[in-house]
Amino acid sequence: MFIINFIVNEVFGQSSVIISLIACLGLIIQKKSIGKVIEGTFKTLLGFLVMSAGINIIVGATNFLSDIFQQAFNLQGYIASVEAITGLAQRELGREAALTLLTIFIVNVLIARFTKFKYIFLTGQALLWMATMGSVIGYKSGITGIPLILLGGIVGGIFAVFMPAIAQPVVRKITGNDNIALGHFCTIGYTFEAFISKITGNQRKSTEDIKLPKSFSFLQDSYLTMAIVMLIIYLIPAIICGQEIISQYSGGKNYIIYTVLESINFTVGIYILVTGVRMLLNEIVPAFRGIALKIVPDAIPALDCPVLFPYAPNAVLIGFLTTTIGTILGMFIFPLFGMALIIPSMSSNFFAGGTAGIFGNALGGRRGAIIGGLAHGLFITYLPAMLVPLLEAYGFRGVTFTDSDVMTNGLLVGNILKGSYIFPICYIIFIILITVFVILAVKKEKLTPNSETNTSENIKNENLNEGIELFNNKQYEKACLIFEELIEKDKSNKETQKYLLEVYNILLKQYSSDKKEELVKEYLKKLDALRDTIRKNI
Repeated sequence: MFIINFIVNEVFGQSSVIISLIACLGLIIQKKSIGKVIEGTFKTLLGFLVMSAGINIIVGATNFLSDIFQQAFNLQGYIASVEAITGLAQRELGREAALTLLTIFIVNVLIARFTKFKYIFLTGQALLWMATMGSVIGYKSGITGIPLILLGGIVGGIFAVFMPAIAQPVVRKITGNDNIALGHFCTIGYTFEAFISKITGNQRKSTEDIKLPKSFSFLQDSYLTMAIVMLIIYLIPAIICGQEIISQYSGGKNYIIYTVLESINFTVGIYILVTGVRMLLNEIVPAFRGIALKIVPDAIPALDCPVLFPYAPNAVLIGFLTTTIGTILGMFIFPLFGMALIIPSMSSNFFAGGTAGIFGNALGGRRGAIIGGLAHGLFITYLPAMLVPLLEAYGFRGVTFTDSDVMTNGLLVGNILKGSYIFPICYIIFIILITVFVILAVKKEKLTPNSETNTSENIKNENLNEGIELFNNKQYEKACLIFEELIEKDKSNKETQKYLLEVYNILLKQYSSDKKEELVKEYLKKLDALRDTIRKNI
């Protein structure tokens, strides 16, 4: 039992150890030199720990914000905190949760090995939240021992494979490839935002294209913008609380100065997090391919949500702000219908809201990210409010889970074990409908000469349309020659160059998922080189 506990708690319970061992094994399988194996393993560990350090700074800063927010507005309700409720559950079900976590990972690998869903979920803390939910729901329904562990493990393992699969069409659109998947149990919330964004948004105007007047050009620096926005968000509740309350956190320091520094700490955490993400991806993706080819052919690593942040930093900030507004609205709206008052978690709002913002921007541009973010905030407030009656029946007071997929597990399994089937059936139908809608929406975004994407006030060129048509008809060489000529022809026109870059980006994203044709790969490399040329011209 000691060995099992050690493996479960010290290996599978530590995301950094899991990912580093996977990197090490992948490099060994690729027959890299001892030096390369050591370098790759420790760089992976370093990148993950740098990312974790950033996350810890962010969590500390957002916990402070949540506390002063509650005290400033005198709110009493249920705190949405997966960490807090997991801590409470671990006191009674620590062993069961640990063994359930191990079972989830095994089931995940088996499903990936023997089905077409090749996703390996590598976010350890998210697996722990899912394992805890499975243990709590099963145990409080009268299930114990091996049946409890198997129930939580099988259900959690299914979630660990299918949630990345649901998100992958949008993730592929965001990243342009299938090198990574999203391993974060908030996928249903992200899909809901993508659904709302597609209906309400305008994809042609991205959050990343926001331009400011020259006098505010300094705000183009995303970190500086974030620092200023967060400063305002922190100062409002801090001023309402005053020196007496803030001194509980500041140790006697001036409450305004302390609050300003905490708000800046948030941005520092983001900077560190993004740096760690880049280090991690540079090592884990190549190493992962080595182990995947042996154990799970064509496996895709499902990583934590911050891996997407560098792709759309403006969308992260917009997603966080709009999700926060949505959760605050939900906090006041849902109690009017007899539901629990849910006090939002700023930490969850940032990570889940920021990632949802990226999804919203991908399908609906800046307008979609804003409207979808508000809807996402309401959605992730509604789910914990629905979960409260179940948790109260199990003896939990004052706290509730976050993370939409974890709550979905609890709502579905909990209601089914109680013999209530209407809500689970309706909710499953809802998930299927929004998922199918989003997947079809992404698939329909095929670039054609007559599509709206190819129209621009700055460029109306028959040669460009001809090149796109040739590329779509697999005449890649002729198409690339035309694309190259277009770049040279209007080298000095930055607007034209930017538009060409946009078109080539879409082509790359459209065809990069096709792994069967070597010819496509060859000319995608050519297209990528053309993008580099355009960037130099701009």
